[in-house]
Amino acid sequence: MAETKTKIQRNTSLHIIQIAALIGFLDSLYLTYIKVFNAPIYCTPGLGDCDVVNASRYSILFGIPLAVYGMIGFGLVFLITLLDKKHAFFAEYQNLILFGISFAGFLFSLYLTYLEAFVIRAFCQWCVLSAIAMTVIFITTIVRLVVKSPSNKH
Repeated sequence: MAETKTKIQRNTSLHIIQIAALIGFLDSLYLTYIKVFNAPIYCTPGLGDCDVVNASRYSILFGIPLAVYGMIGFGLVFLITLLDKKHAFFAEYQNLILFGISFAGFLFSLYLTYLEAFVIRAFCQWCVLSAIAMTVIFITTIVRLVVKSPSNKH
């Protein structure tokens, strides 16, 4: 019974990670499109100033829009959630790989949120959505690691 409950929790947490990764990927895809094609960005009135954030020097890293890195990160997370059934390596190390990617993404999101708040002094709703998606992935991955932990086996 406890094993079935743990399996259901692990499947649910995997779905949460997949949904957050898909949201983050689509968000990053939109932001990449905006940056690459210099298209107007939609920003809900009262929710920040996306134009200011998107035009800042911090929206590009090594000549590449930050949103491209987001697409890669969220895409990798989603892909890794699919590979556990296909490869023994991913079945064994999936949680650690997800933790590593999401930890790096979470820290980078914190840094970018700091820049928005204290340097740029403007927020972008799409950037906040990306940060929330990565935070959900990070927290859910920690939960998965704790549930799988040998000390939690009955």
